[in-house]
Amino acid sequence: MPTSSAPCPVHYRVEVADLHAHLFRVTLTIAQPAAVQRVSLPVWIPGSYLVREFSKNLQHLQARQGKRAVPLLHLDKNSWEVAANPAKPLVLSCEVYANDASVRTAWLDATRGFFNGTSLFLRVHGQDDAAHSLELVASKPIAHWSVATGLAATAVDSAGFGHYQASNYDELVDCPFELGSFWSGKFKAGGVPHRFVVAGAPPSFDGARLLADTKAICEEEIRFWHGKQRGSKAPHKNYVFMLNAVDDGYGGLEHCNSTVLVCNRRDLPRTTEADGKKPASPPKRGEGYTTLLGLISHEYFHTWNVKRLRPAEFARYQYDAEQYTPLLWFFEGFTSYYDDLLLRRAGLLDNAGYLKLLNKTINQVQQTPGRLVQSVAQASRDAWVKYYRQDENTPNATVSYYTKGALVALCFDLTLRGEGQTTLDEVMRTLWTRCQAGPMREADFAEVLAALGGRSFDAEIQAWVHGTGELPLKDLLAGHGVAVHEDPAQLAQRLGLRVGESQGLQVKVVLRGGAAEQAGMAAGDEWLAVELADGSGWRMSKLDDLLLYAGHSRQVTALVARDKRLLRLPLTLPSVASTTTWRLAAETPRSISAWLEPSPE
Repeated sequence: MPTSSAPCPVHYRVEVADLHAHLFRVTLTIAQPAAVQRVSLPVWIPGSYLVREFSKNLQHLQARQGKRAVPLLHLDKNSWEVAANPAKPLVLSCEVYANDASVRTAWLDATRGFFNGTSLFLRVHGQDDAAHSLELVASKPIAHWSVATGLAATAVDSAGFGHYQASNYDELVDCPFELGSFWSGKFKAGGVPHRFVVAGAPPSFDGARLLADTKAICEEEIRFWHGKQRGSKAPHKNYVFMLNAVDDGYGGLEHCNSTVLVCNRRDLPRTTEADGKKPASPPKRGEGYTTLLGLISHEYFHTWNVKRLRPAEFARYQYDAEQYTPLLWFFEGFTSYYDDLLLRRAGLLDNAGYLKLLNKTINQVQQTPGRLVQSVAQASRDAWVKYYRQDENTPNATVSYYTKGALVALCFDLTLRGEGQTTLDEVMRTLWTRCQAGPMREADFAEVLAALGGRSFDAEIQAWVHGTGELPLKDLLAGHGVAVHEDPAQLAQRLGLRVGESQGLQVKVVLRGGAAEQAGMAAGDEWLAVELADGSGWRMSKLDDLLLYAGHSRQVTALVARDKRLLRLPLTLPSVASTTTWRLAAETPRSISAWLEPSPE
């Protein structure tokens, strides 16, 4: 095993305690502890705004100095205190249970290991800004594995086991580790080395195609932020994509020079057709693969927008409690606007494909009654208690700062383009320069809009960001060559329901103001049957059965089971035209191209 350089003030050693018990062993050495040294494990991970209580997975925490055991005082749910001799190193050891396959915590079994530093590494209070080092041990059970991380290596073997170093605690916990027998590929974008590793890929996986498409995304985003003539380079020296392909899953979490992704392995690009022959030309991108590329685009865009250009409230992360900002509509919502738009500009979508994705986002927002209740600024601050704690009332009381935030970005972009002074692209780049790739406030956004747009946009900010009225999407889209057609909505939307049909007809959500709510339906009901005015009754197993059995009747009785009781609920069926969904259609290609294609340098 390679030897490390001089020891750091704070050093961690990570090894496997038990693969089958899903246990990492972590040893923390503090070279010069305080006389009363406090340590704590974060309760949340930046980028995912929910208190997740990572300390629940920590066990067998012990402390010693030399051969002497030192008592630990458990102060609260995630922090401890040690009375130590400052002249001697203080060593703390513990085990961490790692059995969460999400992007946010840690995982360990016989086939794969993964961890975020916020799940494993106790924070040494008073030494957050000191250098931190890490030794990753290649014990016998995992000696055949490889390692992927964005953290700087100081002395590692060919597989990546060995010693790493971070300039401070923030950098340490912002560099997740992937361990296992994964697929790995490399490319350069903007002169920056990029690595892509995939765990759980099936034999049909087309790694070359994923690399080529990801490279196109990265090059387009580096060009977006810096351009060929802007004299600046990407802010990261290297980058790692870590993708875990699973049977059913989706998600991503951004980091400064890496991202962690989860996708359905069926959505990965494939090398072969059913007959086993290689296609003569690249197959069309399926909806699932396009969604994966959008996720890659989204998380990579965060390299600039939220990891460096970040809310002023996040100038320094506070790991022990919630950290609020009203700006997630900008940092997540505007990123959600650009993730698909930059797929189009990178040539991975055509205009029709992009409009299809935009259409989906618009309908998601339009079909959410909560858009008239909660502003995107409120949604940003409420993320800790609402967005990440969704229930049956979420669509009625909240709006997503991702989806509506993306539409707010669309409205600003089309307004700016329509007035001919500037574009949202230039606003984003100017904010990057103005805030020196650092903390940003809403006032910065407003001032840059006014400076580049030639007028105040305070009224738009108040209405679109802090208000709950409808966005002027139709007029703005029409002004850029996109017509909005309204088609009849699906039956569930007309009734104001979201249902599950895997085990009978289960009511999941009752939307505010809909026919189902007026009839008295509630989330959790099982819709068993429908009765007609002539006394006949029909058993229902799926929602479409309602139209089959009701015929032309507008008045029916829904028979539902609630808490083991049978209820008969009078239901008025809405007309087909009562609720609509939007369908976008390109009518002026030149206007659309001016918006969707990259601006000339």
